[in-house]
Order: sequence, then C-alpha cells, then structure tokens
Amino acid sequence: MNGTPEAPEQIIYIIDDDEALRDSLVWLLESNRYRVAQFASAEAFLAAYHADMAGCIVLDVRMPGMSGLELYECLRERHATLPVVFITGHGDVPMAVSVLKKGAVDFIEKPFSDRDMLKLIEQCLATERESRSRVRQDAVVARRLDLLTQREMEVLELIIAGRLNKQIADDLGISIKTVEVHRARVMEKMEANSLAELVQSVMTCEAARGRFVD
Repeated sequence: MNGTPEAPEQIIYIIDDDEALRDSLVWLLESNRYRVAQFASAEAFLAAYHADMAGCIVLDVRMPGMSGLELYECLRERHATLPVVFITGHGDVPMAVSVLKKGAVDFIEKPFSDRDMLKLIEQCLATERESRSRVRQDAVVARRLDLLTQREMEVLELIIAGRLNKQIADDLGISIKTVEVHRARVMEKMEANSLAELVQSVMTCEAARGRFVD
C-alpha cells in the first residue's frame, strides 16, 4: 500500500523480578533469533512503555510492588494492544484464568518447557502482527474517506446500502449521470478497483463501520 510506514520490529518484553528466570528466557528467545527486552519490575516497564511498541509481553503474575495483574490493568486502561502471556505458579492458575477473560492471550505454568514457551510466543507475535496490520489498514481507509466531499459520502453511503445508480439518483434528487461521476470519484479516491473491493474496504474498517452501519 502506497505511503504505508514500515512496520516496527517486534520485541518480546520479559517482565519478572526473578533474574535467573529472565536470563533463562532471554537466552532461549535470543537463541531462536527473537529480539528481547527485560525488566525486573512492572514499574520499570511502565516507565518505558509507549503506544508504538510492537511484539508481546511475557509477564509474571506475582512481583514485589506492582503485580503483573495490576500492570495488565494499567495497560488495558491505556488501550495497549501488545498480547500478554502470564507466567504463573500452581496457586495462581485461577487468577490467570480470570485475566484470560479480560483479553490476555494465555498463561503458562512454572515449570514450563522451552517448546511450550516458544509456541506461545509465536502465537502472540502472529496475533500482534495481524492486529497491527488491521489498524494500519483502518487508518488508510479512514484517511481516504476524509478526502470525500459531502455529496460523495452520501453516494458512498447509498452504495454501501446496496442502492443502484437510478435509486441513488432518485434518493438524492440528481441525475444518473451525476451519480456516475460521483461514484467514479469515490472509486478513485478510495483506490478501489471494483465495487466489491470498495464495500469490503469500508466495511472491514473499524472507524468507518460506525458511519455506515446503524
């Protein structure tokens, strides 16, 4: 897509007060060619956090100071999109299950195997890539919609509603020829090669759906 910025590099953020566990995870992930950043506390990660971070978080449930669960709630309040995998002890499993219902990707119970951790990490990164791609696509569609005039938006709304050119002309009190001109401009500005592509791009855009769907 023209003008689309390069995707940021995905990083796995390990947040755990257990230095030995952090070092072990860093070795495992870096030996599998992942980029890793580690933090000894939730507070340290929160201080470094910014909305453009890409990748995923591996987060211990229990830590001194701010717990993993408290950090997760803070990130949710900031609308963070990084997938989170919780590391839990046996007694923390019910607690971890509760955060799954709030959107965490998964939890892994100590002791865990390298294979299980790597599998979870790859799932997280794939989920995050897909989510980020969708957000970028939504932004592109939203920018294109902003280029439309009020009349072009009216025509597009009726196209989305399944109205034919003659029906659009009757609805708006304009000629069929004028509808065709507006429709062509809509297609051009939205960079759509077909009516199906036009409708799909609008209806799969989160920001656009509110404009065209009651």
